[in-house]
Amino acid sequence: MGLLGVTNAYTMRICLSIAITEMVAAGETSTNDTNGDDTCPSYQGNTTSTNNSGGSFHWDEYTQGIILSSFFWGYVITQLPGGILADKLGGKYTLGLGIFSTAVFTLLTPIVVETYDSTGLIVLRILMGLGEGTTFPAANVLIAQWAPPHERSKIGTVVMTGSQVGTIVGNALSGVLIYHSAIGWRIVFYVFGTAGVVWFLAWVVLCYNHPDVHPFITEAEKKYLHDTMKEHTHRKSRPTPWKRILLSVPLWALVAGKVGHDWGFYTMVTDLPKYMSNVLKFSIQANGFLSALPYVLMWAVSLGASFVADWSIKAGKVSITNVRKICTTIASVGPAIFIIVASYTGCDRNIVVILFTVGMGLMGPFYPGMMVNAIDLSPNYSGTLMAIMNAFGALTGILAPYVVGVLTPNQTIGEWRFVFWITFVVFFASNLVFNLWADGEIQPWNDTGKSRSGKNIENIDLAGRQPSAVQARNHR
Repeated sequence: MGLLGVTNAYTMRICLSIAITEMVAAGETSTNDTNGDDTCPSYQGNTTSTNNSGGSFHWDEYTQGIILSSFFWGYVITQLPGGILADKLGGKYTLGLGIFSTAVFTLLTPIVVETYDSTGLIVLRILMGLGEGTTFPAANVLIAQWAPPHERSKIGTVVMTGSQVGTIVGNALSGVLIYHSAIGWRIVFYVFGTAGVVWFLAWVVLCYNHPDVHPFITEAEKKYLHDTMKEHTHRKSRPTPWKRILLSVPLWALVAGKVGHDWGFYTMVTDLPKYMSNVLKFSIQANGFLSALPYVLMWAVSLGASFVADWSIKAGKVSITNVRKICTTIASVGPAIFIIVASYTGCDRNIVVILFTVGMGLMGPFYPGMMVNAIDLSPNYSGTLMAIMNAFGALTGILAPYVVGVLTPNQTIGEWRFVFWITFVVFFASNLVFNLWADGEIQPWNDTGKSRSGKNIENIDLAGRQPSAVQARNHR
């Protein structure tokens, strides 16, 4: 259900990326001169618009960039409140109501955009972002209550990769729905909004905050979960150790890793359909499938890497810290290289699609790497930590589509190549910071009453060492 929830969140979030290619009237680009060698010819005689019901909005590339980034304006606002709320009250309704509200706004999209044009769509996307801002912090809290440490990579990855499944379904199904529907681009908002409502109804009945209150769980499973996680999780609400959290170097390393991942991911998830449509000139149906293809491989690699990661940790082959660093490095360096190479292959569509697919597929190990690391650091405050890292990541969701809109007014290969070089630099810089300062162990401030060894945390400094005076007193 966690996987399906995140999947629904992403289908509603990204379906606009395909729909907008059909909503905008042809020719809404900059009037600047372009080099004919820097543009691609039409693909097999297809135009980018195939449905007569679309193409009625006159939005230039700058406006489209604002529309695509506006979701994250709301998304960044509710990250921290959502994380704190989930830590205090549990993740069930924090997650469920957020996705339900997004579903309602998704269903309203066709009416709002046709009534209020781009302004109405921007406002609606901000409201959708406010609802979805609680998704990952709340999901993280639920994973912390349900996933034993040696199963955390698998369970966390399965839930978090709903972002990939949602991207796959959202892109592929959007193209098919628009191509075959008499109402054109409007159909995607009705289908995915309805799916979000249905999921919420099932979620309320089936899912609970933690094992102790679940009516269907067996006693054996409840005991197993209690015994494997009781050391680092608590049920009572305690004051959040804000000072220790905000001074935590591993947390800021995690933030850096999230910023790098999200810059690359959001650049591709929001703008790859535009690249396929406006630069490579694929039809809307082909655009949907080809935009989804990289995320199919990314999802498969994520799941495979999560099993290898948990096996390595359980078998004692590699420490948790090094597993997180290795996975994150593969997921940063691989996509950076392949995306750049793809930008230099010109209009060879088959090679471009292959390179994008492999590059994005290699982003998969981010999930058993960086994405579950917040739970490693602090199961008790995993929602708050995820909120902090996701808030910074969401800023890239605001900035990346805006940057693409500004830098690609003519939708040429050269303009997009510059965009991909920026992505390359962000990937490498963020990965360097993560590898220097990341940690995979429970932090002392996870339990404000005691450290991992059971000592009073007041007598332990931020690095987990006892002051000399305290050591002397304990020795006596």
